[in-house]
Order: sequence, then structure tokens, then C-alpha cells
Amino acid sequence: MLEKQLALLLILLCSVSSHVQNCLGLEDGISRSQFPKGFLFGASTSSYQIEGAPLEDGKGLSNWDVFSHIPGKISNDENGDIADDHYHLYSEDIKLMSSLGINVYRFSISWTRILPRGIYGDINPSGIKFYNKIIDNLLLRGIEPFVTIHHHDLPRELEEQYGGWLSPLIQRDFVYFAEICFKSFGDRIKYWTTINEPNLIADFAFIRGTYPPGHCSPPFGNCSAGNSDVEPLIAMHNMLLSHAKAVELYRKHFQEKQGGVIGIVAHTFMYEPLRDEEYDRQAVKRVLSFVVSWCLDPLVFGEYPAEMRSILGSQLPKFSHEEKNLIKGSSDFIGINNYGTLYAKDCSLSACPIGADRPIRGFVETTGIRDGIPIGDQTGNPRFFVVPSGLEKIVDYIKIRYHNRPMYITENGYSSPPKPDETVNDLLQDFKRVDFHKAYLAALLRAIRKGADVRGYMIWSLMDNFEWASGYGIRYGLYYVNRDTLERIPKLSVQWFSSFLNNTINTSKQDLSEQYVRSKDAMTFGFKVI
Repeated sequence: MLEKQLALLLILLCSVSSHVQNCLGLEDGISRSQFPKGFLFGASTSSYQIEGAPLEDGKGLSNWDVFSHIPGKISNDENGDIADDHYHLYSEDIKLMSSLGINVYRFSISWTRILPRGIYGDINPSGIKFYNKIIDNLLLRGIEPFVTIHHHDLPRELEEQYGGWLSPLIQRDFVYFAEICFKSFGDRIKYWTTINEPNLIADFAFIRGTYPPGHCSPPFGNCSAGNSDVEPLIAMHNMLLSHAKAVELYRKHFQEKQGGVIGIVAHTFMYEPLRDEEYDRQAVKRVLSFVVSWCLDPLVFGEYPAEMRSILGSQLPKFSHEEKNLIKGSSDFIGINNYGTLYAKDCSLSACPIGADRPIRGFVETTGIRDGIPIGDQTGNPRFFVVPSGLEKIVDYIKIRYHNRPMYITENGYSSPPKPDETVNDLLQDFKRVDFHKAYLAALLRAIRKGADVRGYMIWSLMDNFEWASGYGIRYGLYYVNRDTLERIPKLSVQWFSSFLNNTINTSKQDLSEQYVRSKDAMTFGFKVI
């Protein structure tokens, strides 16, 4: 009886939805077969967000292990001590990936699971064994590992010893860690990324202070330490040189024999002028430089963007002649993390909120609201808005500026806005997530048809997880994770993505609903999410 009622409910939801065609899976007939041969479709995660087991089998403390336990730093004072317990449930999770039909899985390696004390201690054989098991299980099921060496979680000891990313010493330590990864796993890894979103780390950890080490200064925040105008530039400089030195090592000693490629992942937004004025159009160019090109220009051209240099002057670090030669061309591909589009407003000649009128922000204010109207559908993150054309535009921007280097969409995902009294039933009926990915894939396909060399698309995320400062309240997963039992329950988007991957996406709404209710987990509907 419950299954029939649910099926009728889902059909009714489709019939009254303003996204009826999306709900039916018929929006524009998008299918996997329309993408280039060999295109990678998969999902992404990161170590701290899913693994748990923070001190098990010899693992050391990371910056996030410590930071997440400081009262007030994380929503609801949550932490990643258990997360999704992927450390113990990895085998079951890989079975889910296999049943989904993906051909690539992006994950990261916990620095402190391999080197519990960074360079100041020994290699942990249990950590090597854990990731070997993941890699071997993935390959056994025909899934390519796409490995990120560093995804936010840094050994706490490196911060205590010399300040982490604020010291050039970390370049040596990062290369040491990367070398262990290449030696231990590189015979089976064809896709490496060095650092996930160095531009976001520089912003959140050293301007806003919302990521460890929690450095900031007024007007951006009132942290106990930090200088928001200077430290992010230093940290970014050290991250980029760490990347370049790790790439140099890989290319000299591993790449030819192992046959892989190596790149970096940039945090991106697309921007539109807030007003139909030349000043705001120039603001769009500046903010793209201060966010995207800050990360990518040095890796392609060996220099920071001219737009940044003209505003920041001597505060922006300089690369030596040797460093320029090292960093230029130090990326086989570009990884793009993209979650939305914002408006940009000039602050050099217009009044703006405090902070946006600072050189470190390029004298640009960014917002998702114009005249009280959001730029796109709002999501669970107040800065992320659904604007599919933004993905097409940012890919076009990167294609043109960086001479069409190979690109991978390494993260793109949707979280619904939290609602009072939300139930598991509500979360599992994630029609908007289906709509989101269909629309963004269609936008990506348009960019590819215009010549962009994009070679993969990875959904964030495989399952609901610890979303950094937001804790567990924001959910991007294809699979819902019960916080009490850690059971993984497929959302409607699992059925859609599996159908898409098998080129059977043109499923009727009744078929889609029936597939959903046939799930053995459908009887969990109706329990309120606490």
C-alpha cells in the first residue's frame, strides 16, 4: 500500500512541477552517447569528509581533526570523527559505485594516514595498505581512480612546527608526501591532482578564517591571529610552488614509466555584471583574475595575472627566474570545481560593503541577489545558485585563456535548501538534483561542441558527508547517509544517473517512480531527519 501511495505521489509531484520535462527525463534528450568517446563519468569525495577513524591504525592528527573540535567553528559543533565511516565501509561503497555504473572515482589521500607526523615521523604502513585496497578494488570493478594528493587536511604538526602553508618549508614536505604516493600507488594511478582548490584554501583559511588554521583580520573577521591582506597571498604562493615541485618530481622520475597525467583543481565561479555598466563588466574581468586566474595563470604562463599585480603591487609575491621556469607549464590538465554563478559589482568607484572595497578582493563585490531576485534557484549553500549556463561560460573562459588545455569537471553538485521538519522521504525525492545535473551536463555539452577539450564530469558527491564548516546539515550526495546507522540509501538521482550512464535516460515518470519504490530501502521513508 505504501509503495502504491508513494508512486502516485511521485507522479503527482512530476505533474505539478514547474520542471515537468526535467522530471520526466526528457528535457533535451541528453545522453551519455552524446559525449566524446572515453569521456569519464563519476563521483567525488575527500578523505576527511567521509573516512572517519581519525586516530585508527596509526593515523595522526590533521588540522581538521583539531579545528572541528573547537566550539563554534562547525555548524552544530559537528566533526568528522565518524563521518561516513568509509574507512571501514569502503568495500560496500565501491560496490555502490559499481552498481551505479561510473567509470571514474575521485578521492583524496589523507596526509596523516600516510605520514602521521608529516616529515617528522615514519611512514604508516597501515595507511598505505588502506589506499592500496581501495585502488585495487576500484580497478577490479573497472573504475579508474582519480587521486587528489591534498584535499584540505594537513598534518597538524606541520602547522605547529612552522605555520603550515605560510612557510616555504612546506614545499619540501609536500613533495616528500607526493613522492611516497607516486611510489606506493602510481603503478595503478593514471590521474593525479596535487592540491584541491588552493585558491579556496587561501580564502577560507587566511582571509575569512573559517577553515584551519582560522587566520583572519578585520574587516573580514576577528580571529586571534592573521592578516587577511597578506597571508592568503603567501599561502597561495607556497601551494603553487609545492604543486610545481611535485609535478617536476613526477615528470622526471615516474610519469614515463607509470603513464599517468598530473594537474591541479581550481575553485571557480562564473560572474555576470550586476549593472549594465562598463565598470561592472570590468569588475567581472577582475574577479575572474582574483579567483580563477590567481590559481591557473602561474601554471600556464609562469606569472600571476596582470590584473592582480596592478592592484596588489609589491604585496603579491614574485617568482624567481628559476621558479618561473619550474611552474610554467606545470599542469597536464585543469580540474574545475564549479557550483554556481554570481553577480560582480565594481567597488573602485562605487560604495560597497566593507571588505569588498579592499585590494585583496580586487575592489569587487560579489552577490547572488539583484533587486531582491536571486540569479538562479537557491541551494543549501547561500553562495551557490543554479545557473547552468555559468558552467558553459567558465569552461569557455578557461578554454580561451589557457589555450584549451585538457579539462575535467572534478566537482559539480547540488544541495537543497534546508527545510523545517524535513523528512528522509523529502531528501530521497531529489528531483531538483536530477534537474540540476541534467541542465549542467547540457551546458557542458554545449561547451564541448564549441571545441572545449573537456574529458570528464564528476558529481559531488557520491554520498552525503561532512561538508566542512557546514557539518552534516548540507547534503550533496547521490546516496543519503543515515547519521545513526550510517546506512547508505539511494536517492532518486541514483536511478537517474544509472540510467544516464547506460544510455536509457528517456524513462517515463511512471517508470522512474516505479524503479524508485522497488528499492529495498523505500520503507525507510517517513522518518524525520533529526
